[in-house]
Amino acid sequence: MTESVMARRQPSVWWGAMIICGTVVGAGMFTLPIVMAGAWFGWALLLLGISWGAMLLSGLLFMRVSLHYPPGAGYDTLTRDLLGRGWASINGLSILFVLGILTYAYISASGPVYQHSLNQLGVPLSTAGAKIALTLCVAAVVWLGTTGVSRLMTFCVLAKILLLILLFGGLLTQVDVPSLFAAAAPGDSYWPYALGVLPFCLASFGYHGNITGLVSYYQRRESPVTRALVLGTLMSLALYLFWIVCTMGNLPRAAFPDIVQQGGDIAALMAALRDHLHVRALSLMMSVFSHFAVIASFLGVTAGLFDFIADRLGWGHSPRARLQTACLTFLPPLLASLWWPHGFVAAIGFAGLFATLWAVIIPALLARRAQQRFADRPRTPLAIGLVLLFGALNVLAWTLSWLGVLPQFAAA
Repeated sequence: MTESVMARRQPSVWWGAMIICGTVVGAGMFTLPIVMAGAWFGWALLLLGISWGAMLLSGLLFMRVSLHYPPGAGYDTLTRDLLGRGWASINGLSILFVLGILTYAYISASGPVYQHSLNQLGVPLSTAGAKIALTLCVAAVVWLGTTGVSRLMTFCVLAKILLLILLFGGLLTQVDVPSLFAAAAPGDSYWPYALGVLPFCLASFGYHGNITGLVSYYQRRESPVTRALVLGTLMSLALYLFWIVCTMGNLPRAAFPDIVQQGGDIAALMAALRDHLHVRALSLMMSVFSHFAVIASFLGVTAGLFDFIADRLGWGHSPRARLQTACLTFLPPLLASLWWPHGFVAAIGFAGLFATLWAVIIPALLARRAQQRFADRPRTPLAIGLVLLFGALNVLAWTLSWLGVLPQFAAA
């Protein structure tokens, strides 16, 4: 078989980039202007840029480590082999907690939304029924494998981008540029709020659970995986910047404390922006957008959780083994959502801390150990140091926020 024929049969970088972008950009992007309002536009740009670079760097470090292992080797295998059982246990618990909580959150939050939409279409379904139906649909796609996930993810991401432009593209023509770069009012400063924004930026670029799946998808070829990670995260960064400019460029900083007091959710932000939007059927388009955003992120998160559980238990990739893995991936969060629909609120605050561990700190430690064992060239001590520094800053920010030391702009 000629090289040209083999090249044509390789999956496109586009599919992998869509998995990354779809996982990263979800409905949570709507909260970014709200949590960044205190630090305002300049700091928001800087922190998003730093977080994008650090999270891409940590992903690339982890990807290079995974190339030393056979296809199918996942996060647990790498951590256990390079860092030992202790680190593997800590890392495994953090991944299960973060991805499990996110899966639980998506099911809990999405059930009522999809129930309402289905009822409007004449499909009588309870909230529990909507949660079960949604979970079964996503589980079926994840069970089919990375190819099915990438195809559906591509459709969802393209639909999200199109709807985002249709909904908010007009806001770009109304941006008040001077207000974006205006100095703080006398007696006020932007920088005290900057550190508290950092964990939200980290969470906005979480995709590391999908890397080992992409390595297998591209048959351990470094170049397409690297390009998929770079393209996917760059697309995510562009969408975040588009949204930050649209919102902060149309709403003054002083308007955001009221948005927080009204709930700080999408509805409160849309109410504040309503006078600036000139889109018919706004509520319908927002509903459709949220559906695509939820499905894309739900798919990405559960695909990562599925890959981790499959690797941890070593059940293989036969249809029956994948069905067993799918049951463990989806049933516990679904049952928890049916019995405790609001319980994740108490635990979600800790998800950022654990995400810092497995998406930032562990990849850097794995890269350092892999360089020692496999004599990797070129060595990347600076990259490892920068990623570890970024992780330490996030742990510090989370701790200070948890202790109530950092200022809250909404209370100003």
